Formats: sequence, structure tokens, C-alpha cells
Amino acid sequence: MAEYFERSVALHASTRGKIAVRSKVPLNTRDDLSLAYTPGVARPCELIAADERRSFDLTMRGNSVCVLSDGTAVLGLGDIGPAAAMPVMEGKACLFKEFADIDAVPLCVKVPEGDEGTRQLIAIARSIAPTFGGINLEDIAAPRCFAVEEALQDLGIPVMHDDQHGTAIVLLAALVNASRVTGKPLSEMKVVINGAGAAGTAIAKILRCVDFKPDVCIPVADVLLCDTKGIIGPDRPDLNSAKRELLRYSNRAGRSGTVHDAVVGADVFIGVSKGNLFTAADVRTMAPDPIIFAMANPIPEILPDEALAGGAAVVGTGRSDFPNQVNNVLAFPGIFRGALDARATRIDGHMKLACVYALADAVERPTAERVLPDPLDRSIAPRVAAAVAKAARESALCAV
Repeated sequence: MAEYFERSVALHASTRGKIAVRSKVPLNTRDDLSLAYTPGVARPCELIAADERRSFDLTMRGNSVCVLSDGTAVLGLGDIGPAAAMPVMEGKACLFKEFADIDAVPLCVKVPEGDEGTRQLIAIARSIAPTFGGINLEDIAAPRCFAVEEALQDLGIPVMHDDQHGTAIVLLAALVNASRVTGKPLSEMKVVINGAGAAGTAIAKILRCVDFKPDVCIPVADVLLCDTKGIIGPDRPDLNSAKRELLRYSNRAGRSGTVHDAVVGADVFIGVSKGNLFTAADVRTMAPDPIIFAMANPIPEILPDEALAGGAAVVGTGRSDFPNQVNNVLAFPGIFRGALDARATRIDGHMKLACVYALADAVERPTAERVLPDPLDRSIAPRVAAAVAKAARESALCAV
């Protein structure tokens, strides 16, 4: 790992960042200049002024996404601030371009803590919306991320917090195929999620079909969410409003205790927390043939060898050096590509589930070692995009 750190620093220093702006048009003659700039540019401006929808055809807007972050929840590094978040946002922009040919622009902004910072971040997103075809919210801490995303659903362009929904979508796709491998129906699964932040909350919601139409979403039997103090249950006096809201669709039996208590008899353990907190002994207390997705980075909650030694049937992590990597790059490029192609005004549950099943079905014969496509498979984003665009049209979310 240390080798990757040093090589990455050298790479970033040699290129001074990972993205650049280039011109799509020649500027070699006076005629070139007259078309690209004055006087010719005046006419596209007039057309857009008369009908703002023309901006999607006459400017970069129709193929662009802003990667917007306040730097408060960056990877496993936490609240390191907007300047330090920039390498990650540049990386995200690279992935958008490489996998979906979307021009993504990183925008890292400094806002105050608390409610005022949330209001400012919402205002910034609203102010920049005329420039972009979509906004990818990134590395924004909970509960701010929930408030910001919810407030921006009326912008008329798709806005998605990838740490929530990208993770949840790929995880559910993996679980669909793990169900096919083990023979355990989703509807009978009891799931424990350790980590009740942005990703854990979104995973719980999609597993329990919260805000999804019942005819397109199959909920698992129950979900227990755990934070650093244990199971989130009705007996906890320390819960904030976001965690109290979790009880609306989780912990149906009102259980209490630690994460180790929670997994007893569970079918699935999902970790979006910190490394080395789960053991083979914990796996042995679970239901037969348990499914483990330990996604803490760089050290998972339990290493695959130990999980398998405890009797796990399917194991996945967030790392590329183990089988079954749960990687958001499988989802977000195709989701935004499909949303842009359909000119969707937002991303709804139907579109998210379309992505889930496009990913799951991309693995023709799932095995315990392969429940997800390879993150570097260039065929995945177009496949996801087609499914998402179709779902957007079915949901009547297209602007044109």
C-alpha cells in the first residue's frame, strides 16, 4: 500500500493533476475565431436566451456533470477540507470521461459548519445548475448530504449523491447475485449493516424498498443498522433525527445490543464502517451460508480469508485485490450517461433499480467468486445507460 501512496504522489506531481480543458474546435484562422467567438457566438446566445433548453444542444451542458464536494467526508480520510478533496474529485472526473465519455468538472467549495453551511451548499448548487446537465454530489458528510440532495430535486437536472446511491446500487446488485448463488431469496434475508452514515442509510433504504414502488422492488425481511454505539433501536436516547428516521424501516423487533449481537442468526453482514471489527467467530453465529460484504477501505471489517474460514458463502470488499469488489464506478458513469441521454430531470427509484438489474444481469453465471462485473469492463456503462434511459422514459422524467 505504501508503494501505491508514493507512486500516486509522483503521478499527481508529474501531471499537476489528472484532468485538463481542451478545445473541441480549431482556432487557426480569423474565420475560426469568428465562429467560435465574436461575432458568430452571439447567435447561439440569442437562441438559448429564447429557449434555455437549447443550451443542452449548443453548449457543453448536455454532456457535462459537476462533481460538487465540500470535503467533509473524503474516502476514508474524513473531514479534510475542499482543497485536499480535489485529487479525489479530479479522479471522479477521470472516471466519468473514461467510462461514459461525460465531461465532468470538479468543484470543491468551502462552506461553514452547521445549517448555514448546508444552506450555502444548496445555494451554490442552484447557482451553477445552468452550466451543467447534472450534479454529482460527492464526499459530503451525513446528515448534510441528505438535506442537500433532497433540496435539489427540483433543479430540472439529475442530482445524485453517489456515496449514498452508487454504493447502495452496486451493493444490491451484488446481493441479487449472491442470492442466486446461495439460493436464499431476498425477501427472506435478515441483514445487518454496520455504519449508519450516508452509504449505510442508502443501503438500508434500497434493501427495504423505502420510497420505491412495490411492483418493482422486493424488500428484504429486515435490516438492523449499527453505529459505533451498537444497534440503532427505540431504546437509544442519543439518536439524532436522521437515525430516528431509520427506525421507520429497520429493526422491526426493536432489538438492542452490539453489532456482534446483531449478526446472530443474520443472513447478510454489510460493513461500511472501519476495519478489523468482525471475526470468523462472528460469522459462525450467523445463519448458514452467510453473505459478507465488508467494504471499509483500505482495511475491510473482516478479510476474505477469515470470513471464508468462518463459513461465509459469498464475500465481497471494496478493494480491487480481492474478488467481488463493490465499486461505485460500476454505477455512476452509466447512471448519469443514461440520465443525460434521456434528458432526465432527476434520478428516481425506477432508474436506480434499472441500474441494479443491469449490473446483476451482466454476470451471466454468478459464482461465489463473481457476483459483480469487473469494474474495468468498458461494456458495463453503456449497458447501464441504456437501462437507465429506458427507465427514465417509463417514469416520464424526460425534459423533451
